[in-house]
Amino acid sequence: MAVVLRLQRHGGHARPFYHVVAADSRKPRDGQFIEKIGYYDPKHEPSQIVIKAERAQFWYERGAVPSTAVKTLLQRQNVKLERLRPKSGPTKKKTK
Repeated sequence: MAVVLRLQRHGGHARPFYHVVAADSRKPRDGQFIEKIGYYDPKHEPSQIVIKAERAQFWYERGAVPSTAVKTLLQRQNVKLERLRPKSGPTKKKTK
């Protein structure tokens, strides 16, 4: 399952409001999602952006790919996402 961090549009005509969600990439934009991790209100002055950084990091570590819009919102909130690096365990010695 390919997980993507993306915006899910809500609100009425000319009054957009977005939920930031972790969702299966095969599902429709406003369809089923795995977890809601924040919201974005562009109509509020100034724009309101609330994203749970620890949950975004959790999904990013597990392979989720943020959409370009979500990536921009994370940058505006100064959230740095990093992949987990594999732990370097004991290495096998080669014998000849």
